[in-house]
Amino acid sequence: QVQLVESGGGLVQPGGSLRLSCAASGSIFIINTLGWYRQAPGKQRELVAGMSRSGSTNYADSVKGRFTISRDNAKNTVYLQMNSLKPEETAVYYCNLKIPLAEYWGKGTQVTVSS
Repeated sequence: QVQLVESGGGLVQPGGSLRLSCAASGSIFIINTLGWYRQAPGKQRELVAGMSRSGSTNYADSVKGRFTISRDNAKNTVYLQMNSLKPEETAVYYCNLKIPLAEYWGKGTQVTVSS
């Protein structure tokens, strides 16, 4: 069984930064993609950033240049560095892992951007 545990969320002022972490545990042999999604109240969950097995990355247009996804294979951890945060980015941020024939989600971490 695969488990994903996010951390690093919290309250930050507009223009501030946060780094989210997602630690993966369990029987993980092949990772297709790792990703971060977010869901704001009343809105659909959306992809924020993703990283493929080869290490290539993709970002939502709204976060390009401000957010960076990275991973530490030795720690089975994926990170999301978020800079210049905006109030409209207040949401629950979820870690996602796709392996052959399965997909896993963390429980999410709340990010609140407010003065």
